[in-house]
Amino acid sequence: MNKISGLIISFIKTRWLNKFNTREKLEKYQKKKIEKYLKFLKKKSPYFKENYISEGFRMDKKFMMENFDSLNTLGIKKEKAMEIALENERTRNFTKKYGRISVGLSSGTSGHRGIFVTTEKEQGIWAGTILAKMLPEKKLFGHKIAFFLRADNDLYKSVNSPVLKLEYFDTFKNIDSHAERLNIFKPTILIAPASMLLLLCKAKKSGKLDISPEKIISVAEILEKEDEKYIREIFNVNQIHQVYQATEGFLGYTCRYGSIHLNEDIIKFEKEYIDDKRFYPIITDFTRTSQPFVKYRLNDILVESSVPCKCGLVYEKIEKIEGRSDDIFRFINKNGKTVIVFPDFIRRCMILAKNIREYKVFQTDYNYLEIAIQNLQPDQKKEILKEFGNLFSSINVENVNIKFIEYKTDKYVKLKRICRKIK
Repeated sequence: MNKISGLIISFIKTRWLNKFNTREKLEKYQKKKIEKYLKFLKKKSPYFKENYISEGFRMDKKFMMENFDSLNTLGIKKEKAMEIALENERTRNFTKKYGRISVGLSSGTSGHRGIFVTTEKEQGIWAGTILAKMLPEKKLFGHKIAFFLRADNDLYKSVNSPVLKLEYFDTFKNIDSHAERLNIFKPTILIAPASMLLLLCKAKKSGKLDISPEKIISVAEILEKEDEKYIREIFNVNQIHQVYQATEGFLGYTCRYGSIHLNEDIIKFEKEYIDDKRFYPIITDFTRTSQPFVKYRLNDILVESSVPCKCGLVYEKIEKIEGRSDDIFRFINKNGKTVIVFPDFIRRCMILAKNIREYKVFQTDYNYLEIAIQNLQPDQKKEILKEFGNLFSSINVENVNIKFIEYKTDKYVKLKRICRKIK
């Protein structure tokens, strides 16, 4: 199967054939696929030839990098793959491959920078799946897709075809050059990280950008509700869609009713609960044959939803992607015990203050926060201190120092509004 045939077959299966009207049928399908997948790994992956997958077996990015050479099924060597990936990053020319295998780097937000590899067949399957789920229901062909990302890759170019045109926009480049290209290209679908969508909003508001995409899709970063509302207003669209995509795969997407569903037709999800509704996902991607992801623990914090979606999908619906494990703040209360505070509680303190658009909150020690706000006003500062005071009082914590610092942007790093910097 080559890239094009893989795309077409995957598109047809995902869009029209692989439909499940009950959880029982979905789980039966997953079980069959995983059994076949594990048999394949037992034959092709040196690691899984020698090691049994127990119930408690877990992978993560650190494990993946430590065992990269024996895990992959293509005989790829980590040192050579890293050399190619770093050269592509330095030159911003992402055409060099490891033979016929595409190589890329993850952004390293979890603390461990990882390598990901994809074959042409996998690229076709990925492209077919994502197009089947994200293209508008009533219009399949003739779209022009503007795709913003830190690094280009053949994986993304694989959606290009006679009936679809995709142009890659490098997030490292100046926003003015992007506006010029976009005004000429006139995309019908705009795909970008939330931070880039906000910059494009400013360009549109100032008159530099003159585009009216039919669909806007946020990727790679947490899309906060206030940002979503702002982007909708500026671009005059009813909904901002989301793609939950990572190095580890195409994990989820937004349906027509605005709910995020996990892609359980291509990935088996297990849960490591943090509390009664928050969990870390543990994934087994039974479509990835070159680089196995088996019981792979992600650092993302997902929040369960107990309300069924009107769209009728049996794939699990999540309330939101709240953040990552390093977005959880930890404080010491009056009794000397550690208290954890999830990102949503920090967000709440910020959004309750009036007219705050751009902000970042860092925890640099157990009793020390740094807050950066663009164009901070004195009354906003008072409101923020009041809201954090209420939060700390409610969790029996005192003597937390809050310092207001200069707001800075860094195009080399994903936007993270809330981040714990304590080791």
